[in-house]
Amino acid sequence: MGLDLLRERGTPLERQHFTWRDLVQVPISKLDCDAWTRVRIILMNGIESNAIRTSHAMARLFRHMQEPLALIRRVEQHQQTLVNWLLSTDHSPLETTIGFEQTAIEVTASLAEVEPDPYQAAILRFGLLEDFDHLYRFAALMDRLEGKDANVILQGHTDILPGRPTTVEHRHPLDDLRQPYHRDRAELATKLHALTIVGGEHQTHDYYMTIGPMFADPTARLLYAEIASIEEQHVTQYESLVDARESPLEKWLLHEACEAYNYWSCLEHEDDPRIAAIWERMLEYELGHVHFVARLFEDIERRDAAELLGDRLVAPIAYRSHRELVREILRREVGLGAAGAELVRREDEPERTRVYRARLNRIDQPSNIVAAGWTWQPGGELATNGVNKRTQKQKAVPS
Repeated sequence: MGLDLLRERGTPLERQHFTWRDLVQVPISKLDCDAWTRVRIILMNGIESNAIRTSHAMARLFRHMQEPLALIRRVEQHQQTLVNWLLSTDHSPLETTIGFEQTAIEVTASLAEVEPDPYQAAILRFGLLEDFDHLYRFAALMDRLEGKDANVILQGHTDILPGRPTTVEHRHPLDDLRQPYHRDRAELATKLHALTIVGGEHQTHDYYMTIGPMFADPTARLLYAEIASIEEQHVTQYESLVDARESPLEKWLLHEACEAYNYWSCLEHEDDPRIAAIWERMLEYELGHVHFVARLFEDIERRDAAELLGDRLVAPIAYRSHRELVREILRREVGLGAAGAELVRREDEPERTRVYRARLNRIDQPSNIVAAGWTWQPGGELATNGVNKRTQKQKAVPS
């Protein structure tokens, strides 16, 4: 049936209320949670965080928008709390990190697969291969620090293989800026895809910046610092896809549409009835936000909200494994780099990026250190070493 943002009315803003029990519900557990439910929780935390971040930025720039922004922002603060608190403490920080990288890979692959703008699809694929390599590096770190197999979190949906090496992902800031979509010509899906990926990547950056200093292991601290830097590059890359000429109200309305689109996508795929009820409630709230901001947009800018949101969203974001798609992208595009807004062969990258990269990697390359001599195998190194030791003992026993 699709989602018609302007026909679906949702819950009016004045009826959107929470209690503390609403906000702090029973969390999921890694012992029985479906990987896709965890992916959706991680992504929606990022989407809500990005909405709040954008709202605060607008409030500091536009005095006349502060009151309506404050009303919706308080609800979205509580929405983010509800979603974020669904993650459980039985996940170690590294296990949550594996979940973040699976989210980045699978959501980016899903968006790239259906993105109608060829350029934006190429940029999504470009970033995907870098997140793919981050998963491999963090999987190695978790195996070596905790003796855990990352596939317990991934549940077989996502490969654990090297992607574009993290050491070559470091680029001069001007080589992370991309060509934006055109505000008047781009399809609604293109705009919502850009905002979705910005929200997910920004939350990943913030999580790594928070959790990285909490590790005692020096290699772990180095790896989080390295990959957090790449995540900042990704935020720079993806936010530059958004047309900066959009008016503040235009941007706000698109952000609310993005939230509704994502909650709808979660609801369409969720198999856990309890979590599905949360997605449904949040979708109704976000549809109410869409209509609240649409009225402001029409009253203040004297434009029809249908100019922006008239397209029916025919398909939700697909929460499924993209293993074969990722492998194909890896075969075709692993050797790409960037020169300004264009993707080029790595040997054609600008000198400014080569100098920047060489300076960062001059003493240590944390992502290479952590994965040196490591390849993923079921059960992890501890399980494999245990088998090897038993085998050696059996060979040592005389017949």
